[in-house]
Amino acid sequence: MAIDRRNLLRSGGSFAALGLLDACAAPVFGPASGRLPPIRASAERLFDITVCLRPFRAQGPRIEAETVGGAIVVHNYGHGGSGWSLSWGSATMALRIAMTGSPREIAVIGCGALGLTTAVLAQEAGLKVKIYASDFLPDTRSARATGSFTPDSRIALTDKAPAGFANTWEEMARITFKRYRSYLGLPGDPVFWSDRYYFSDTPDDPPPVTPQPTLNFSDLRDRIRDLMPYSTPLAANQSPFPGHQVRCGASLTFNIADYGHTLLRDFFAAGGIIERRTFHALSELATLKERTIINCTGYGARALCKDDSIVPVRGQIAWLIPQPGVTYGLFYKNINVVCRSDGICIQDLAGGDMRGYGDNNETVDRAESVRAVETVSELFGKS
Repeated sequence: MAIDRRNLLRSGGSFAALGLLDACAAPVFGPASGRLPPIRASAERLFDITVCLRPFRAQGPRIEAETVGGAIVVHNYGHGGSGWSLSWGSATMALRIAMTGSPREIAVIGCGALGLTTAVLAQEAGLKVKIYASDFLPDTRSARATGSFTPDSRIALTDKAPAGFANTWEEMARITFKRYRSYLGLPGDPVFWSDRYYFSDTPDDPPPVTPQPTLNFSDLRDRIRDLMPYSTPLAANQSPFPGHQVRCGASLTFNIADYGHTLLRDFFAAGGIIERRTFHALSELATLKERTIINCTGYGARALCKDDSIVPVRGQIAWLIPQPGVTYGLFYKNINVVCRSDGICIQDLAGGDMRGYGDNNETVDRAESVRAVETVSELFGKS
C-alpha cells in the first residue's frame, strides 16, 4: 500500500527509456483545456476511507519452512509496503521450497495479495490447492492498497537485511514485473500504465513536533532502473500545470478490485476451493488434511506465529468517486494520488517512511483524509 517517499521524485518511468518520449514532450495545455481532466477533489466526493497495517520486517520478508506437527509450513509474509509489487516473485520462491517434498496438494493460508498469487502459481505447477482464510479478498488488508508498483517500499532495513538480500529482492521484483505484463490490456484494465506528475517546487515535509528516529530503509530501486527508470522534467510549455516545476513519469498501476477478481476467477476456474477459517495458533495448521502449507497471512502472522519481528506501519487512504478518463497520478505537497477505475486514492505521505511506523491503530481519521483531499483541491481549484 505504501510508496517509498525517498524515490517518489525520481521514480516513475522515463518516457525516453519507455519509448514514449514524443507523447510526453508534445505540448500539453492546462487542466481546463480538456487535455488533462481535473480531479474533482472535494470531501463531498469521499465514498470511503480505509486503513491498512503493512507488515514490515527489518530483515525483509520471511520465506522459509518449518515443521509443525508433521506438516511442512512454508512462510511467505512480511513484505512491508511491497506485497502486491513482490507477490509473484515471492510466491515463486515459497513454492520452490514447498515443491521439494513433491506434494500433490497444498493449503494456502490467507486470501490477500500473497495468498492469491501463491495459490494460482501452485495450480499452474499442477497442484490441487485450497485456500483457508478468515477474510476473503474484499475484506483483506491487501484490498486497501493504493495499487502502485513499489517493490522497495519499506521492504527491509539496510543494516538488518541478510547477506544477499538485494539479489533476492531483485529476483522477486523482476519475476513479478514480468508476470504483470501478462495482465496489461485485458478487459477492465486490471493492470495498466499511468502517467505520473511529480511537483518539485513544493516544500519539503515540515519538521515533526516530536522528532522521530529515522531508520535506514533499504533503497534498492536502482537495481531495476531498466524496468522503472527515472522521471523527466517538463519544460514550461510542456506542463499541464502552469506555474509549477513538474517531472513526468509513468507508473505501473493495479485496479485492485478488478485485478483481484481476475485472480479469483483464475483460481476457481482451475478447481480451487476457499474455506473461511480462522487460526489462532500456528499449531492449528497441523490439523489440516493438506500436509504442505504456505502461510501468507501478512500482518496476521504477527499473532499467528507470535512473530514480534513484524512491525505495523499504518497507512490511510481517502477514496474519491472515480472519474472516467482520469487515469494519471500525482505527488503534490506530500500527497500521493493514484487514479483508478475503482476509485481515486488520496494518501498523505508527510513524514516519509516513518509515517505510521509502529502504529497498529486501524481507526479511521477522517480529518486526515479531508486535509489531504483539500490539498489536492488547491491544485485544481474548487472543482
